[in-house]
Amino acid sequence: MHIDLSNKRVIVTGASRGIGKAIAMAFAAEGARVAICARTQSAVSEAGEELALKASEVIARPVDVTDTEAVNAFVAEVAERWGGVDVLVNNAGQGKGGNLDTLSPEDILEHANILQMGHFRFTKAVVPHMRAQRWGRIIEINALAGVFPTPEGIPSVVNRASCHALSKSLGMNLAKDNILVNSLNMGWVDTGQWDRHYKEMGPGVTREEFDAMALKPVPIGRFGKPEDVAGMALFLASEYASFISAASIDIAGGMQGQIAYYPTLKRDFSESVKSR
Repeated sequence: MHIDLSNKRVIVTGASRGIGKAIAMAFAAEGARVAICARTQSAVSEAGEELALKASEVIARPVDVTDTEAVNAFVAEVAERWGGVDVLVNNAGQGKGGNLDTLSPEDILEHANILQMGHFRFTKAVVPHMRAQRWGRIIEINALAGVFPTPEGIPSVVNRASCHALSKSLGMNLAKDNILVNSLNMGWVDTGQWDRHYKEMGPGVTREEFDAMALKPVPIGRFGKPEDVAGMALFLASEYASFISAASIDIAGGMQGQIAYYPTLKRDFSESVKSR
């Protein structure tokens, strides 16, 4: 199977690092024209320079996904320069922890404005261009916690669940226009955050011990890599996936509801370390 995405016009949000950057690089390697955005000018410029070594054409701009005018202007620039938009990868977003005792309603709304409304803004901006050409692919980068809720991290659980529902709804509504929308739900995909989680354990814990704890809920027994996500994004953007819409695909190494046990595993592990 050869996935040919030559000259496809692709937008990847939150693409200065991690999963978004890996997806942008993968599209570039398959011949696509790639437009990326992220919040910070320096980060997106650096990623754009690296991307230009692979992509036939690159647009890299700082965009705040909570700013509707900025989102619309970015999409309009891409569509005007390249004559349209074929693929949107809605990757921009962030996790947020907290529980009933620590959160205010405004905390959840602020997170929603970045995550679910950020995805909605970009989708609303690209769909008219996709409708005009009767072809489009929208790939939502979501999280497994939005499909299988965990007992902690309310903002991420609630807002990822909303993104998942949005993807399902749009995947049904837009299919008649040949615009296919699908959700990829991340499990433990390592973009550097697990180094931070390990360091939070403090002294006296080996990395091997920490990894063994963290990977207990993951049947495949390892962390995912950004490239594991990129491959599925390429497939969904190709003609091989022309009959797939409103699908929910877990990129999680077989982990499903086991994710709900992780907060307890981590808490018990931390307590056992303190008692040494």
